[in-house]
Amino acid sequence: MAINNPPNSTPNTPANAPKPPKPHARLEKWIWILIYGGLFLVILGISTGRTDAALGWSIAIPGGLVAVVGFVLIYVRSRLDNK
Repeated sequence: MAINNPPNSTPNTPANAPKPPKPHARLEKWIWILIYGGLFLVILGISTGRTDAALGWSIAIPGGLVAVVGFVLIYVRSRLDNK
């Protein structure tokens, strides 16, 4: 009994062959780094602001801006092609 392989099959390819890299993996990594890092700074600024208001605001505002940049990059990523 003969086994018929489909025309596009590659019989010598191992079952756990590495998948091709995602085209925007680096951007996705930076999106989450910016969001979580920014939110961490906001929380740190709020907790620091209880003892020193000026220092708390100087930590929380840049953290909020960094998080907003991460959220904007989510929108930018949604508009990119997946080629």
